[in-house]
Amino acid sequence: MYQINSNYQKLPGSYLFSTIAKKVAAFTEANPDRPVIRLGIGDVTQPLVPAVINALHRAVDEMADASSFRGYAPDLGYDFLRNAIVEHDYKSRGCGISADEIFVSDGAKSDSGNIQEIFSKDCKIAVTDPVYPVYVDSNVMAGRCGEYNSQTQTWSRVIYMPCTRENGFVPEFPKETPDIIYLCIPNNPTGTAVTKAQLQGWVDYANKNGAVIIYDAAYEAYISEPDVPHSVYECDGAKTCAIEIRSFSKNAGFTGVRLGFTVVPKELKCGQVSLHDMWARRHGTKYNGAPYIIQRAGEAVYTEEGRAQLKAQVAYYMKNAGAVKEGLSKAGYEVYGGVNAPYIWLKTPEKMSSWDFFDYLLEQANVVGTPGSGFGPSGEGYFRLTAFGSYENTMAALERIKVL
Repeated sequence: MYQINSNYQKLPGSYLFSTIAKKVAAFTEANPDRPVIRLGIGDVTQPLVPAVINALHRAVDEMADASSFRGYAPDLGYDFLRNAIVEHDYKSRGCGISADEIFVSDGAKSDSGNIQEIFSKDCKIAVTDPVYPVYVDSNVMAGRCGEYNSQTQTWSRVIYMPCTRENGFVPEFPKETPDIIYLCIPNNPTGTAVTKAQLQGWVDYANKNGAVIIYDAAYEAYISEPDVPHSVYECDGAKTCAIEIRSFSKNAGFTGVRLGFTVVPKELKCGQVSLHDMWARRHGTKYNGAPYIIQRAGEAVYTEEGRAQLKAQVAYYMKNAGAVKEGLSKAGYEVYGGVNAPYIWLKTPEKMSSWDFFDYLLEQANVVGTPGSGFGPSGEGYFRLTAFGSYENTMAALERIKVL
């Protein structure tokens, strides 16, 4: 008889956002006259900007003409997009990344979950806590995390790096040396970031200890402070120890379009084995490339027109974040984030648990957020709100919460 991958059975409950969706659906069904405002999942609400829409239309027209029709995309992405990425995201910052080190995909979530495949099952991972749940869950599925302790909500072979108000929500070097270090900066869910000097310390630590950094920079477009780096490759030595994952979902509103990329420098090696070559082999074997029309839309993100339009869109969301942070602070909440990322991280009132506060907000204010405990044990007692709603809905949700 066939056997299953028993590691899936070790995963506790369902995926965080699936649980939230079920709770909201049950509430909505029971209370059809009480409209819910959703500030939970980090999904954008503003439409694609004109530069992107125009590029999509042109690409669709090309697909209707035999002379310009495209079939399978190149495994690693079209040159026109990879060159645009290098020119605007890396060359302009002196990072020294080349186009053939860019691997275009359908999004950062896919790459975050898949990148662990090129590493040994025996590798030990370290994650900031709290953090995006896909990092741990995908390693659990691979059998890399050991056993789950339901009381502490931790895995026996995972090194947790607590990010709390005591350390400014900035991870500290772990006492136990990891093989793979996951860093999400600006951080999801806390919305906090690190300075270039702090990130340089992590690069030096990884190179010294023979570790590799998986650097999730999905929210780099929201960085506002000048001393916060936009790429790990702004740090000296990063190309020998870091893989960077980027997304078009939040910086360009592509959550429903799907596009992202991962950077694996050729200098990154385990002994004499090139991780660049390994990822290229994996990518070519398991992926047929992002659609041509979507990659043309991605190229439009980097045009002068596209950059101006998206700068305004990012500002729209950050206006929401600023208003929520200020409003909740004045209402007496302990609030973090909202400066370099579109997330507000707040302390739950009166020592309520994260899920109790979720239920309280849903029932009393008809507002949906995300329980902090869903992002890791150090998230207990905290709650995440996103700034990706419309301004009107965001302000309405703020007033409902303030009344409580």
